[in-house]
Amino acid sequence: MLDKFERDGFWIEEGVLQPSECDELIEHLNQSAENRSRAGIRNLMAVPEISTIANDRRLIDITNRMFGQPLIPFKATLFEKSGKANWLVAWHQDTTIPVEKPVHGNGWGPASIKEGITFVHAPASILSKILAIRIHLDASIESNGPLRVIPGTHKRRHSDEEIGRISATRNQEICTVGKGGVVAMSPLLVHASSKCFTDAPRRVLHLEYATSMAIAQDVNLAVA
Repeated sequence: MLDKFERDGFWIEEGVLQPSECDELIEHLNQSAENRSRAGIRNLMAVPEISTIANDRRLIDITNRMFGQPLIPFKATLFEKSGKANWLVAWHQDTTIPVEKPVHGNGWGPASIKEGITFVHAPASILSKILAIRIHLDASIESNGPLRVIPGTHKRRHSDEEIGRISATRNQEICTVGKGGVVAMSPLLVHASSKCFTDAPRRVLHLEYATSMAIAQDVNLAVA
């Protein structure tokens, strides 16, 4: 598991949550629709049931196996895709993180404000301290816009031009995952997703974990 994660930048584990637990999370998320957009819901760590699952021992155990220490959850987002709420996500890396105050210089920036929280582009040395765990609340199949990744692209930040070349020349892997399964991945892993070709929903609870809330000198993560 660890060798694959270090080599490829991601790991798939089926059956981490029971289907009934996924259904309960969907019910709680449906009640948290105040800030819902076409693509999902941001800033979900404030929802007690989401914070509880983010701190669940099964997920913390995955972070421990990946990093050799239990990580701290700080961000939760629902991604929701179906035939009626559909979009294409181009190849990219996730390089922004929520912080308590803007950071400038030494590879940081630019910053932006999203729903009252400051997000800033972080250098690779900081992003390497973060792990994303994507809980699949529905089965992710080839027809409902699953995650696609390019293994081994997580060692550094790439320019847009480099990502274009990588996506045109490197093999990709489609991450089909059953309901209750998870994908654990580096935010630096180059990834994308296609449009959905079915009305079956693809709801993913995307959680992010860090080695410490004090992610760098004078830089603290914000809870989002």
